[in-house]
Amino acid sequence: MNLFRPRLSDGDVLDLGGVRVRLKVNRRARRISLRIDAAKGEAVAVSPSQRRLSEAASFAKERAGWAAERLAAHPQKKPFAPNTWAPLRGTPTLLVQVPNASAARLVVDDGETVVVSGGEGEAFARRVENLFRREALKELTERTAHHARALGLKVPKTAIGDPRSRWGSCSPHRGSIRYSWRLILAPTSVLDYVAAHEVAHLVHADHSPRFWAVVKELAGPRLEGRAWLKANGSELHAIGR
Repeated sequence: MNLFRPRLSDGDVLDLGGVRVRLKVNRRARRISLRIDAAKGEAVAVSPSQRRLSEAASFAKERAGWAAERLAAHPQKKPFAPNTWAPLRGTPTLLVQVPNASAARLVVDDGETVVVSGGEGEAFARRVENLFRREALKELTERTAHHARALGLKVPKTAIGDPRSRWGSCSPHRGSIRYSWRLILAPTSVLDYVAAHEVAHLVHADHSPRFWAVVKELAGPRLEGRAWLKANGSELHAIGR
């Protein structure tokens, strides 16, 4: 035993050659593993117990090159800041800071839509995100109702959140659908596809051929929105971070 080795704890963060690695104890885990948390820009070394954290740290060190490659493949974070651009319905939109202004709002300036907001730093970013959330809820509520009526269904309750692994989730027994607000960053056709996908789950809770037949009935046979998200979805998660 090395008495001079520092004791590692759940939640410790290591810097392994420029790769940020967080140690995590998960008692349900069956083995030591290393995964990537792209949203936080770090790798996570998982151990089944506290006493095996040193093994998890050693495993992460051996796999640091792999982790660096995986992290490099993910887009850099793009926080909402004054005089930067953010996509709104797939269109680059300028973010403008206005002294003494309150909540962020959309303004048409010389034929182009811009976002104007008061606040500085995190306050500015929070107001911009709140605006995007409002726009997302409004549009997703509208498209959800449209697709539900097309199938002769009762319009479900619509809500938004910021999940890291799903663009939407449907609870047929509750009659509700929850979406990622980040869909408002994508082209409108992509948002519409996800709304169609989740409404189809009100009919079929699985991903059977019958389910996909309903999705294609609502969104069209080519499902371009699905392909777009596979190619560009990770970039949406980097925006506003």
